[in-house]
Amino acid sequence: MDGQFGDLMQDIGRKAREAAAELAFASSERKAAALLSAAAAVWDRRQEILDGNAMDCAYAEEKGLSPAMLDRLRLDDHRIRGIVDGLRSVAEQKDPVGRVLAEWDRPSGLHIQRVATPLGVVGVIYESRPNVTADAGALCLKSGNAVILRGGSESFHSSEAIHDCLLQGLREAHLPEAAIQMVPTRDRGMVTAMLQAVAHIDVIVPRGGKGLVGLVQREARVPVFAHLEGICHVYADRDADLDKARRVVLNAKTRRTGVCGAAECLLIDWQFYTKHGGVLIEDLLAAGVEVRTEGELLKIPGTVKAAPEDFGHEFLDKIIAAKLVDGVDEAIAHIRRYGSQHTEAILTENDATAARFFERLDSAILMRNASTQFADGGEFGMGAEIGIATGKMHARGPVGAEQLCSFKYLVTGDGTIRP
Repeated sequence: MDGQFGDLMQDIGRKAREAAAELAFASSERKAAALLSAAAAVWDRRQEILDGNAMDCAYAEEKGLSPAMLDRLRLDDHRIRGIVDGLRSVAEQKDPVGRVLAEWDRPSGLHIQRVATPLGVVGVIYESRPNVTADAGALCLKSGNAVILRGGSESFHSSEAIHDCLLQGLREAHLPEAAIQMVPTRDRGMVTAMLQAVAHIDVIVPRGGKGLVGLVQREARVPVFAHLEGICHVYADRDADLDKARRVVLNAKTRRTGVCGAAECLLIDWQFYTKHGGVLIEDLLAAGVEVRTEGELLKIPGTVKAAPEDFGHEFLDKIIAAKLVDGVDEAIAHIRRYGSQHTEAILTENDATAARFFERLDSAILMRNASTQFADGGEFGMGAEIGIATGKMHARGPVGAEQLCSFKYLVTGDGTIRP
C-alpha cells in the first residue's frame, strides 16, 4: 500500500483501531444513546439527505444506471423513515458484546466461559444503496466494532449526509468519531487499499453487484463476508395452496426486482401445473414480468424461449426464468446445480415435502410458504443487516450485530496448576 491511497488508508486504519479499542468496552447505554441521537438527526436533517440524494440520482442517470439500480439508490420520506426505524431498532436490541455463549467446569478446578467479543475493525464496500451507511454504522457500533465505509460513487452525497448524522450521534454520546469513518473519495484506488489492509481491517463486507463482489473475493487479503449472487428460487410443489402460491410468487419477483432476495427462477411441479394450468406464469406476465421458459410452458401466450444461461442468472430486473419439474427431488437437483446458496422457497402444504426440501438443500436461507423478499436482516428481527453471507465460515445469512462478534475464553482458577 504505497502512495496517496496507502497513506490515506494508514491514517483511517490507525484511527479505526484506536476507536475499536475504546468501543470494545463502551457501555450498552452509550452505544444505544449514540444510535438514538443519530436516528433523530436523520429525521431532523432529512431535507439535507434528500438534497444530496437528488444530486446522486442525477449523477447515476448520467452514468446510465438501470431502473432497478436507480430504485436502490433513490430515497424519499418513506425510505428515510425506514432508516430511522432501523437505527432505533438496533439501539433497542440487547448488546451482543459480553454474552456468555457457553460455560463449564473442568475436573482440574478451572471454570471456563466462552464470551462474545467484537471482531475489531470492519470494512464495508458498497454500491448504490445509501441506507447501507446507516445499517452498517449502526450494527458495527452496536457490536463494539469500528467501521470504515466506502460507499459507491453514485451514492456519495446521500451517504455523506447520513454519515454526518451518525457522527452527530457519536459526539452526543461521547464516543470516538473515528468509530464510523467514511472514505472521503470516489476513487476506486481506495477499494484496493482496503482489500490489502490486513493490519487495519479484520473483515470486509461487500454490498453490491456481481462485479464488485467478485473483485473483492478475488483480490482481498482481508477475510470476506459476502454473497456473489442472489439466484433465488421459488418451487411450487404439487401440494401448494393456489392462493398462497399466487401471492408469494408475485411478491417474490415484483416487490423490488433489484434486491438480492428477488426470485430469479420459478420451478413448478408438473402435477401443480396439470391441476392449475399456467396461472402463476400468467400472473407474472400481467405484472409486466418477462418470463423465459422452455417446453410445455412456452405454450402460454407471452412467454419467451429461455437460453441455457437464463437458468442460474441473477436478472435484478422484471425478468424470471421458469421451468417444470417432476417433484421435489428434481427441484432440489435444479437448485443445487444453478443456485448460489442464497435463498430458496418451497410452496407446499405437505410437511414431509417441506422437511425434505429443508434437509437436502444447504442455502443460507430456506423458506416455506413465504416470499424470498423476506431475506433481510430487518425482517429477521435484527434491526438491519450489514449484508447476506452465503459462505460457511463464521457468519451465514443476514449479518447482524451478533454475527459481527467473535469470542474469547475466560478461564478462572484458584491457584490451580497443571500436574
